Amino acid sequence: MHIWVDADACPGVIKEILFRAAERTKRPLTLVANQTLRTPASPLIRMIQVPGGFDEADKYIAAHVQAGDLVITADIPLAAAIVEKDAHALSPRGELYGKENIRELLDMRNFMDTLRSTGVETGGPPAFSAGDRQAFANRLDRLLR
Repeated sequence: MHIWVDADACPGVIKEILFRAAERTKRPLTLVANQTLRTPASPLIRMIQVPGGFDEADKYIAAHVQAGDLVITADIPLAAAIVEKDAHALSPRGELYGKENIRELLDMRNFMDTLRSTGVETGGPPAFSAGDRQAFANRLDRLLR
């Protein structure tokens, strides 16, 4: 299982958890972003910088992920593409995306996007919390076992 990270918006604390998990489990970890990111010196961890532009990191990950891989992303359309390829998708808040919930999540995301485009103020997600960090770490551990 290769671990891919949609790293542009991934919280630093989640990246740190992933760095430790990659070393502990000896699984390859690739961060994909349109900017350079610092990563620990490790043969298991690498960073791919994609050109700036809309969804370039998402396109790269979707093109390279294999069935059984794990992708860390908060991007619902990317998660849908990952699930379609029989890979695992996990949000930085610990929500596992799967065939049973991805359609509903994608529909809700599209609905909220439509509201925002018409001028409705929908607010954003709540601040990232210690509970989110713990939920992510717990779910990640279960997936890597």
